Amino acid sequence: MTDTALQARIGRKWRKPPFVKNAALRWSLFIVAAIYLVLAVGSLEVNWERVSEGLIRGWRFIAAFLNPDFTTRGEDIRDGLIESGIITIASTVVGILISVPIGLGAARNIAPLPVYLVCRGIIALSRALNEIIVAILLVAIFGFGPLAGFITLSFATIGFLSKLLAEDIEDMSRVQAEAVRATGASWLQWINYGVQPQVLPRLIGLSMYRLDINFRESAVLGLVGAGGIGATLNTAFDRYEFDTAAAILLIIILTVMALEYASGIIRARVQ
Repeated sequence: MTDTALQARIGRKWRKPPFVKNAALRWSLFIVAAIYLVLAVGSLEVNWERVSEGLIRGWRFIAAFLNPDFTTRGEDIRDGLIESGIITIASTVVGILISVPIGLGAARNIAPLPVYLVCRGIIALSRALNEIIVAILLVAIFGFGPLAGFITLSFATIGFLSKLLAEDIEDMSRVQAEAVRATGASWLQWINYGVQPQVLPRLIGLSMYRLDINFRESAVLGLVGAGGIGATLNTAFDRYEFDTAAAILLIIILTVMALEYASGIIRARVQ
C-alpha cells in the first residue's frame, strides 16, 4: 500500500492546535512581544567599561577554583564553619520545637477555629518575610553577630515546617485517629497514638531537609552581618581574595552535599 493510500485511510496527521487560533492575532502578539523586549533591553543603562572590568574579575574568581587557598585564612574559615554549624543546629532544633504545636494548631481537622486562625496567621507572617529582610532588621536591633542569624533561621523554620506539618496532618488517614478516639482516649493520648505515628516520618524528613536549608541560609545571612561562614566569605570578596573565597564555597558545597546524602539515608530509614 502506498503512502498516499495509507494517509487517505488513516486521515491527517494530528497536530497540536495553537494556543491562539487567530493567526493574525497570534503574529501580532509575537511582534508586540519582540518590540517590547527590544525597548526593554534598550532602556537598560549599561556601563560597558565596568562590565569589561567585572568580566576580568569574574574570570579571576573562576580560575581561583583551580587553586583554592584553604590555609592563609584557615583559622577564620574554621571559626566561621563552627559558628555556622552552631547557628544551623540551634535554629533548627528551636524551630522544630516551636513548629510542632503551631503545626498542630494550624491543622483544621484537629484544632478549633480560633486556634487555627492564630496559628495560620503566624505561619503566613513567617513565610511572607524573606530571611534576608528579617536578618537585616535583626542585625539593626541586636547588632552584628550570630544571634541575629539564629533568630532569623528559627523564625524561617517555623513558617516552613509548621505549614507542611499542618498539611500532612490534614491529609492523614482518619481511620486510625477515629479508632483511638473511640477507645475514650484523652486529647493528648489521641494526638500521641492516633496522629503522631502517621506524621512522625514526614516530620523527621522535613526536619533533616530544613537542617540542610538552614546551613545554606546561614552562609547567605553572613553577608549581611548575621554571623557564620558567610561573614568570612564576604570579607574574602571585599579583599578580592578569590582563592580564599573559592575555598569557602567549595567547603559549603561539600557540606551541603554531605547533609543531603545523610538526610536521604535518614528519610529512607524512617519512612
